[in-house]
Amino acid sequence: MNPSATMHALIRTSLDDSGELRPITDAPVPVPGPGEILIRVTAAGVNYADVMQARGTYPDGPQPPYVAGIEAAGEVVAAGEGVEFPSVGMHVAGIDMMGGAFAEYATLPAAAVMPVPPDWTDEQVLGLGINWPTALAALKPLGRITSGDTVLIHAAAGATGQAAVLLARHYGATVLAAASPGKHDVVRALGADHVLDSRSTDLTAEVMWLTDGAGVDLVLESVGGTTFETSLAVAKRVTGRVVVYGTSAGDASITNWDLVFKHQVQLIGLNIGVLIRSAPGVFGELMGELSGLLAAGVIPPGRPAVHPLMDGPKVLVELENRSTVGKLALIP
Repeated sequence: MNPSATMHALIRTSLDDSGELRPITDAPVPVPGPGEILIRVTAAGVNYADVMQARGTYPDGPQPPYVAGIEAAGEVVAAGEGVEFPSVGMHVAGIDMMGGAFAEYATLPAAAVMPVPPDWTDEQVLGLGINWPTALAALKPLGRITSGDTVLIHAAAGATGQAAVLLARHYGATVLAAASPGKHDVVRALGADHVLDSRSTDLTAEVMWLTDGAGVDLVLESVGGTTFETSLAVAKRVTGRVVVYGTSAGDASITNWDLVFKHQVQLIGLNIGVLIRSAPGVFGELMGELSGLLAAGVIPPGRPAVHPLMDGPKVLVELENRSTVGKLALIP
């Protein structure tokens, strides 16, 4: 397939509200460089990192003007120098933290893409490059989950939260899942043992009551703000782990005094991009386990909420307002 010279895309023109995503019809189709492939985008994933990049709060993010979107799936239509796999015609999914996915065509690093599993659609594979690896990293190599642990998962109705609930149950944990009341049925259907109101002012007390005052072994913290205080308060003293991988409700603060005299917990930061770059061996093992989970049917095909590409600005606002559930996808 020979793509035309221009394409539809969503571009970001500045790092503030006035620079919201703008649809254009004449963006140049990118050319794959060495080690890159060009795909015809059939589905693009929407992630909170897209919101952070738009606000200029994502470190080393792309600078305007740029085509937004970090996660894409589609058909390989061209390959750059040195690329032997994947071949033209294959359907793959991957991420590029410098953007480009919210368009009809996008380039991706060939070494970082994965083939779409047999019998899956391109939409269904969205999340395997970001949400599932993040959930697995938080639970397994960093959170050191074992059968019999009790795990508290914040934002459990989101794409990464839902993946974490399913994986934690698979590994034999008791799952306490926090979400807003309108999303409880979704989380309950995933098999969470207890579903809690994330907006409750008594969330700490509820968790401690459910654990007979012992607290939880592991907290997956992706919210920040006042929720962060709950995460620290409910983790077991000394042995409790809090893995932090998100900031959707804003920054939280903790001092060395807090860790010595108030919250004697193991506090662990997770950024999947840094994990890939700084601990490639750990990431390789992680992706090997992810492949095994896929083959065993533990990870089901995704069911994203699908929107037209040009609705992207509205979808990002809804994600930032935390009014969405599960994975979100834009279709060119």
